[in-house]
Amino acid sequence: MSDALSVRVRLPLDRFDLDVDVRTTHRVTGIFGASGSGKTTLLETIAGLRRGARGHVALGDETWLDDERRVRIPPERRGVGYVPQDSLLFPHLDVLGNLRAGRGRALAGGHDPDAVMDTTVRVLDLAPLLRRTVTTLSGGERQRVALGRALCSGPRLLLLDEPLASLDAALRRRVLPFLQRVQAEFAIPILLVSHDPVEVQALCEDLIVLREGRMIARGEPRAVLTDPAVFPLAETEGFENVLPAVVAATRDGTTQVRLGSAGAGPALTVPRSTLPVGHPLLLSVPADEIVLALEPPAGLSARNAVPARVERVEAVGPIRLVTARVADDTPPLVIEVTDDARAELQLAPGTALYLLIKTTAITLYEDPSAGG
Repeated sequence: MSDALSVRVRLPLDRFDLDVDVRTTHRVTGIFGASGSGKTTLLETIAGLRRGARGHVALGDETWLDDERRVRIPPERRGVGYVPQDSLLFPHLDVLGNLRAGRGRALAGGHDPDAVMDTTVRVLDLAPLLRRTVTTLSGGERQRVALGRALCSGPRLLLLDEPLASLDAALRRRVLPFLQRVQAEFAIPILLVSHDPVEVQALCEDLIVLREGRMIARGEPRAVLTDPAVFPLAETEGFENVLPAVVAATRDGTTQVRLGSAGAGPALTVPRSTLPVGHPLLLSVPADEIVLALEPPAGLSARNAVPARVERVEAVGPIRLVTARVADDTPPLVIEVTDDARAELQLAPGTALYLLIKTTAITLYEDPSAGG
């Protein structure tokens, strides 16, 4: 990302003031927090939809808000693509008509609308939907079209407000890879509001946590989510470890992967995938679904016993978070245990152990266009 997004704003709300001062140069910055913490309001302020906001908002060398200099650029001139929680597609237009709705903005921004449209349709796999009416679309299809419409306007900044929140777990697994494609193929900075720990770990390079309108934590998503001050919220939303892997072999009912983006880490048996050998994917494992053992186990139904070494142990209320690493090029895993278990196993930095993971506890996130 070449343009820095700078936001220093204050806005009175019913229960508190939104008071945020942040600057980011990351490709995807996540905004995490409980409902009512000010996440959506922050996006609306950046987009220019909150007229009562005071302060300063700028992208690169273009200032959108500066109340001291009486600068307030209207929303339609900010070059922002905004996808709200409820999608808000035009019901009287088909999918193609919705995508073309931003054509004028793309032209005004110096883009070739046809080229932008072609790229968007390819990345989001929208070609089969172009002549469909909005009312016939599934929830996942609506989200892809809403995202496509925002991209077709040629935005300088993309604001996504809980893009997967309205989808069930199965649809989230199918739509998340499309968001990864957008992240990889469009050179557009993205602000992503989410309460889903899997989503922010899979997509974001930087994570901001809001509580009652103020930033309480910021940094690399996994490190922030496992901070004792933040983890209770992440646990409530369903904290899962998100790991890159590469398909190594496919069996009748399961698939074997190797952990790490290069597939050089330990082997893991996961639910069956249709992806070909050598193809990358993401998998997630809940922190409370991993069992620890000090010796190699025998006679268990769990298919995976992965050697690991403890990096740290932290107290979060009545539980303990054990962070263990299985390979140098694989993110460490976080495991929830009771304090009794920590004491009995004498867990401490440097302790060698085995992570026992059931195949059925693993969720796969696959690019639906890559299957064989």
